[in-house]
Amino acid sequence: MEPVTFSESGGIRYLHFGTELIQGAMRLRDPDEIYLEYNQQMMAWLLFLETKPGMRIAQLGLGTGALTKFQHRYCPAVKTTVVELNPAVIVSARSMFFTPDDDRKLETLQTDAKQFVKVKKYKGLFDAVQVDLYDAICDGPAASSLEFYKGCFNILKGPGVMTVNLFSRHKSFEVNLKNICEAFDNRVLLFPESHDCNVVAIAFKGPKLEAEWKDVSKRAKLILEKTGLPTNKWVSGISRENARQESKLSI
Repeated sequence: MEPVTFSESGGIRYLHFGTELIQGAMRLRDPDEIYLEYNQQMMAWLLFLETKPGMRIAQLGLGTGALTKFQHRYCPAVKTTVVELNPAVIVSARSMFFTPDDDRKLETLQTDAKQFVKVKKYKGLFDAVQVDLYDAICDGPAASSLEFYKGCFNILKGPGVMTVNLFSRHKSFEVNLKNICEAFDNRVLLFPESHDCNVVAIAFKGPKLEAEWKDVSKRAKLILEKTGLPTNKWVSGISRENARQESKLSI
């Protein structure tokens, strides 16, 4: 297991795995804020799914617990299952980044995400899956095989949405994108690259989705008003970045 280390600068606390590479960040004066842009975009399933009692989210990779804390605070009807292999990451998320302890809305499993997606009892259980799996080298996702992404597809309900953090300036990007597209029947959208070279992919399961972008924009505005999540640029970015999606969403 990689060593878990920390640094602080300008009121921001950072998580590292024994190197200078950043694995997550938190603004100390607002611990529940999702600080990093790509992390914010991992919440894009909110654009397409209404939160409701009984909804289940699988979060593969804990990091600083940014997504966990946000969902715990702003999505009270949702139960989040966090999957994290490194026990030190779980401890640091709670002690250094103020992630809440497990309760009726949150369960944390110390296990390998690659094995988790194969478990039969999880098949068709989750409304959304968030995948952010990186090791100390950060040269691409730690789980990237077609088998893994098929497992993510299998644990989703239909309709269901997966968001994945990819690293655009590395050969792993094309491999992951190809495998996600194959596992999800090419029903994949991409955010524009963020300033830190991350690209978040959104993959869909279930009935064909068709919507006017103006309606998706209304949804984005509502999320912004309720949570403060900066969704105001999401719709224009997604519609521009993806071929054949310019006039309306059809996927």
